[in-house]
Amino acid sequence: MAYELHYWPGIPGRGEFVRLALEAAGAEYIDVCRGEPQQGLGLPAMLHYLEDASVPRPPFACPFLVDGRTVVGQTAAILLYLGPRLGLVPQREADRLWAHQIQLTIADFVQEVHDLHHPIASSLYYEDQQAEALRRAQDFRRERLPKFMAWFEAVLQRNPGNGAREVPRMVDGRLSYVDLSVFQVVEGLLYALPKATRRVLKKAPGVAALHAGVPRQRRLAAYLASERRLPFNEQGIFRHYPELDA
Repeated sequence: MAYELHYWPGIPGRGEFVRLALEAAGAEYIDVCRGEPQQGLGLPAMLHYLEDASVPRPPFACPFLVDGRTVVGQTAAILLYLGPRLGLVPQREADRLWAHQIQLTIADFVQEVHDLHHPIASSLYYEDQQAEALRRAQDFRRERLPKFMAWFEAVLQRNPGNGAREVPRMVDGRLSYVDLSVFQVVEGLLYALPKATRRVLKKAPGVAALHAGVPRQRRLAAYLASERRLPFNEQGIFRHYPELDA
């Protein structure tokens, strides 16, 4: 049975972190909201789980994954669930917990990226909070972006599974869902804040090498070149407003 991924159509957003794992593993899945309502797909199918009182454990928001009768919400929890099933996390419990900790930290980072353009409220337009966004972006570029990237770099440097690997890994020595998520974060930041991100990557060569090496995986390369890969845009998490970059 195919996995069912529920996320807003038209934006990569948080759903893309799950999509990358499914694609890299060659898993069979349905991108529900990109389907037709006449076929039981589309937004009505997602809203059923979010709003219908018959759903005993409704997810708070998308993305969420449906696997038979199992419904899993929150990106990090979905990847915790999929990781061992897709072979994208080591077998040892300590390694799986470490991968989950990294993914939760990535979730924190992604939220800070979102708050660059919506520092006051998600219900307001960017133009309604632009002055605050400019202040937030300055602090993000100076403090938060270097701090998170330095931590990712430290994780790579201290991973004994890397050794002299050309493409380092975040956990153990094989490709994991965490590597895919770090790739996506860097890719998004290069779109949103290209100047600031390139500066920071010069001080994080391991992160840069991971970002460059992950797309070489055969299935992932095919996905990234396909129409299934949604481009970044100004409706998603990673948005390019030139005035926020420097």
